[in-house]
Formats: sequence, structure tokens, C-alpha cells
Amino acid sequence: MNGILLETKNLSFNQIIQYKDIQIKEGKVNFIVGRSGTGKSTLLKLFNGMLSPSNGTIFYHGYDISQMDTIELRKEVLLISQSVYLFDGCIEDNFKEFYRYRDMPAPSREIMKEFLKLCCIPFPLDKDCITMSGGEKQRVYIAIYLSFLPKIIMLDEPTSALDKENSNDVMENVITFAKEKGITVIIVSHDPKITDKFAEEIITIERGVE
Repeated sequence: MNGILLETKNLSFNQIIQYKDIQIKEGKVNFIVGRSGTGKSTLLKLFNGMLSPSNGTIFYHGYDISQMDTIELRKEVLLISQSVYLFDGCIEDNFKEFYRYRDMPAPSREIMKEFLKLCCIPFPLDKDCITMSGGEKQRVYIAIYLSFLPKIIMLDEPTSALDKENSNDVMENVITFAKEKGITVIIVSHDPKITDKFAEEIITIERGVE
């Protein structure tokens, strides 16, 4: 554990964003911080192949990700973006739809409940997602994605729609769970209190001199 899991060399995107060389250590809680517009969210999308760099290379387990199957890569390097998408229907329906999309059998109802509890969702599985607040939907979304047990889980502003108490509880639960399962965590956050409390490694992205 604590070997280099992800590494960048001379990475740039769209001929505008230039990144310093970055190393993500296995099993660590990594926070990416910096001002708006420096390419933090873009970096997460580069890490799992949703975007392709203009120049440079990203290595995952020492392998150039441009030579890897992006679908398989995204199963191991999972991005929970700021844009929360849930299907129409109840919480259980959403678990089943996300698993069907991956051609995987849905987890049992008990496992679904465990992940909902982990993300501080006090609702039954038959709760209609349409009636939920933005913060509640965000937590359901995190619960579903966390249940896939990826090698790396990347969260882009995971507490943006949550109040202070829920932000702390969700982050504490998710990070504790990830540490127990050996999941490497990468978080983009503008909340210095969350960063100061949970970060094991802090990567600062700066405009123009990354």
C-alpha cells in the first residue's frame, strides 16, 4: 500500500491548462485544491479517460491509460461528478438501473440500505427520488456509486449541496469506509474545513504555473 497509483507527466488540456506532475498514492485520501478555473474538475475527467489530454501522459498502475479500455478503466477509477443524475422512480429502482447499465446483478436490499445509511439517507428504498432535495439526491448518488467498490473513487465537490452537519458526517463515513476497503480517494473541494480535517495528501493546482 501507498505505492504510486496514478501519475501524470507533462500533462496539459486544450492547450490552456498546464499541470505540474502529480502522484496519487494508493490507499490515501487525496484532496485537490485551488482557485476556480485552474482545471481541478478537468483533471478528474482526465484521470478516468472522460477527457483526453492535449499533451502528456497519465499512468495508472504504471500503464499509459491512453492504451487502456476506457470502459474498464472507469469501472476502477470512478468519478462522482457535481452533476447528479438519477432516473425517475424510487431509490431501489435507481440502484437497479445503474447496475443494469453495467451488466451487473443488483445488490440485495440489505446492501442497498447499508450504503444509504453510510451516506446519511434516512429514507426507505421505495422513496421517490423526484421528491428529494438536491442534497438528498447527491447522497443517494454517492451511495450508489460507492456500492460499486472501485479501486479509486473521485468526488467532485461532494458536499456542495449539503449542510455543515451532513457534509461532515457523509465525508467521515465515506472516507472511513474507503480506508477499510482499501479504496483510494481523490476529492476536489473548495471547503477548507473539510480539507483540513480529512486530507492525507493535498495537491494544489495553480493557474498558469501548474
